[in-house]
Amino acid sequence: MNSTPSPEATSAAEETQDERLRKLPLWKLALSRPEFGALAGTVLVLAFFIVAASGSGMFTPSGIINFLEVAAQLGILATAAALLMIGGEFDLSIGSMIGLAGILIAIPAVQFGWPLWAAIMLAFACAGIVGWINGYLVNRTGLPSFIVTLGFLFILRGLAIGISRLLTGRTQIGGVQDHIPGDWLASLFSGEVGTGLFNWMASQGWISTNFAGNPAVTGIPVSIVWWLGLTAVATWVLLFTPYGNWIFASGGDANAARNSGVPVHRVKISLFIFTAFSATIFACLQVMDTGSADTIRGLLKELEAIIAVVIGGALLTGGYGSAVGAALGALIFGLVQMGIFYTGVNTDWFKVFLGVMLLVAVLFNNFMRKKAMEAK
Repeated sequence: MNSTPSPEATSAAEETQDERLRKLPLWKLALSRPEFGALAGTVLVLAFFIVAASGSGMFTPSGIINFLEVAAQLGILATAAALLMIGGEFDLSIGSMIGLAGILIAIPAVQFGWPLWAAIMLAFACAGIVGWINGYLVNRTGLPSFIVTLGFLFILRGLAIGISRLLTGRTQIGGVQDHIPGDWLASLFSGEVGTGLFNWMASQGWISTNFAGNPAVTGIPVSIVWWLGLTAVATWVLLFTPYGNWIFASGGDANAARNSGVPVHRVKISLFIFTAFSATIFACLQVMDTGSADTIRGLLKELEAIIAVVIGGALLTGGYGSAVGAALGALIFGLVQMGIFYTGVNTDWFKVFLGVMLLVAVLFNNFMRKKAMEAK
């Protein structure tokens, strides 16, 4: 019996194979990436301020460090918020966690003489507990994470104020800077990196120096290193690990993911813990930088983080987004905030620009996502 396929069958098989293996054009692949809109927005904002802030010093080494440091502080929060939003949830308690974590670091160290590393570990332990409770309540009760974490927004801020007033009689605690030198853990959240490189660049005349001959920029603030490091790790997790697939699946369709064997509850609890940890990292950086803690720190940072994530291409409905997009959203935030300062525009208008950026980003991201779906 002749088993040779007919010409018609062979042609059909080739067409099917070609359809499966066809390569999409580069522009279609770019459109399908969640960070595409944020990248385009970053280029536009950079181009605008290169023209508008020309000669203002915004793009000198010190000016670049200034807006990168602003972006880094928000970017640390946005990275964790991005993973949580991709997983289909929100955390509105991030800002209050910053205030509480700062108090938990400063009071034991300053008032009770704890080693700074022990106070930092206490703050991270409490953050882990708060994150676990948030995630557990969301999973156990079925309540929207918006409601659960909104409650913790007030609880954590109230705890920060209450504990501070009870133990010290005030809401600001200074003197932390005296405990930083020699502390092995505090050194991870303070100072600069690459100081030797910048001194060498200044000696070669590649960067400007001050009247004393020291480089205008002495190093890269450690907050920028934390930001880039967390973004790189989060990107690797999302794109190259099974856990990253679980995050996307949990945010896309939790029931389907659960039926497929994804541990949705554990994934979401771990993401809430990560957002609380990111808030504590932010608090550590602030406390080490200023040498003090304040119960009001972190006010509205949760909203700024969500804005950065949305500008970065994530959907509010979950299942779509990227850590790189969140980093670009934070960079846009830093560029606009410092750009307004350098161009001499009244900073009272910053919130207006922020709101407009959010609306434009949401509309643009929806448009680009529809185009990406059409291109497939």
